[in-house]
Amino acid sequence: MRPGVPTTPVGAHRAQRQPGGSGGSVPTGGPDRVKSTRVISASMTVWQRIAAIWRSRELLVYLVRTEIKVKYKNSVLGLLWSLVSPAMTLAVFFVVFQFIAKNGIPNFVIFLFSGLLLWNLFQTGVQTATGVVVNNAGIVKKVAFPREILALAAIGSASVFFFFQMIVMVIFMVVLDSPPVWNYLPLLIVALLAMLVLASALAVFLSAVNVYLRDAQHLVEVLLTALFWMCPIVYSFQLQLSAKLAHHGLSALYLMNPITPLIMTFQKVIYAKEFVRSTVTHSTSQILPAWSALTYLEADLAVLVFGAVLFVVAIKIFGRLEGNFAEEL
Repeated sequence: MRPGVPTTPVGAHRAQRQPGGSGGSVPTGGPDRVKSTRVISASMTVWQRIAAIWRSRELLVYLVRTEIKVKYKNSVLGLLWSLVSPAMTLAVFFVVFQFIAKNGIPNFVIFLFSGLLLWNLFQTGVQTATGVVVNNAGIVKKVAFPREILALAAIGSASVFFFFQMIVMVIFMVVLDSPPVWNYLPLLIVALLAMLVLASALAVFLSAVNVYLRDAQHLVEVLLTALFWMCPIVYSFQLQLSAKLAHHGLSALYLMNPITPLIMTFQKVIYAKEFVRSTVTHSTSQILPAWSALTYLEADLAVLVFGAVLFVVAIKIFGRLEGNFAEEL
């Protein structure tokens, strides 16, 4: 039973639920007894559910903090691992692409990690959120609260790790003397917000579906791997794919991937180069689209609107499926 939905007896006697019943009016005794009704649940609109989530925002913050504490419990470095881990990853990338597998792109490690920043937020949040309701079956069945918060907490904890990775990125940019496009910096906020809304929508939807279809969690891992290679992170969209896709008329279809413009926004702002001169062949090539700030903004806002609509739909589906969580768990 949800908070704010009281059990309301009508008449002098309480109703007794029959096995398999739906909580309707049933007699409590003989024909001279007064029938009574017990309200078991009440339907909530999408906006009521969103309002309930907002009222429980302190619980959301608590769950995020708990997730982070549990992750580094009994660790010597503790939260510092959030800085050490991405720093070591960046160092490995730098050695590999600077000295071993040279691709000719100057400071390629900055280009690569600027895309990975946003992707890691999306992948970690969605993948963790998919199984979060099942993993917390105990409190789901015993405690009344907006269950969507569990999925949103997974996105919240992923956002905290994103923040630490961003710090490491800034340090490497200073060391490698690779400044961003300063007047494009506000685009990072729009792109990040769009990614958070999109990831939250998928997290809420998948967390509910996984309760009924446990294979969903494993399927999501496979799909995320495929989606990673559909995003211009390891390779350059403009340099390696656009000509081939344009030849087959698929450039627009590729850009319909909502994550693509968000990643390219981060690459544009952080890497700050559209044309690069290869350190191997010494030829000049285009690595990012020659879009204006307004074009990037429009693309990011389109993803934000799409994510917001998807979030409302996800909340509605979650509300429909939530009723039988206890039985399925």
